[in-house]
Amino acid sequence: MPGLFAGTKFDIPPTCDRCSKPETECQCPPAPAAPTWLAPSKQRAKIRLDRRKHQRIVTVVWGLAPHETDLRSLLSELKGVCGAGGSVKDECIELQGDHLTRVTDKLAEMGYRV
Repeated sequence: MPGLFAGTKFDIPPTCDRCSKPETECQCPPAPAAPTWLAPSKQRAKIRLDRRKHQRIVTVVWGLAPHETDLRSLLSELKGVCGAGGSVKDECIELQGDHLTRVTDKLAEMGYRV
């Protein structure tokens, strides 16, 4: 099926995102498959509270396999549950504030062994 602008000066053939060549000339290998994550029931999450500079409390989730767990999506889900900010540092999830019970309940609900 011809494109909307086929036969006009605006007809631009689709290009490859990686090499920027037209798709008919592209020699790029197929994209790698999406990573497979380890099931939550096969992982043990450890949770602790840390006291940081100026007596600030941080909830830390650690002990998860960093290459077998999508830590970024888990972080965003925990941030939504706690209503707090956080980040992933050194293969640990850090949430601002004391959210030990909320994080424990949410991880257990998701299937992680806590």
